[in-house]
Amino acid sequence: MAMSKSSNQPPTGSVPLPGSKRGPRAFFHEVGRELKKVSWPAKSETNRMTGVVLIMCAIAIVFLYGLQEAFHIIVQLLTEGF
Repeated sequence: MAMSKSSNQPPTGSVPLPGSKRGPRAFFHEVGRELKKVSWPAKSETNRMTGVVLIMCAIAIVFLYGLQEAFHIIVQLLTEGF
């Protein structure tokens, strides 16, 4: 589908462009406005959730290490014999 030179309209089915171009200053202003709307957790809630994440990471490390050792033993038995 060809576009005529006299028309500034994009071809049918294309993605529309934003109406205005804004600079970095406006972007950061909007970011600041949106951050004021965020419901930030209390310090105690943040500390509690950090503890939960650290405990879950430790559990995952122990579990994955156990799997690695189990597979190591299985592969060793299969390659070297019983």
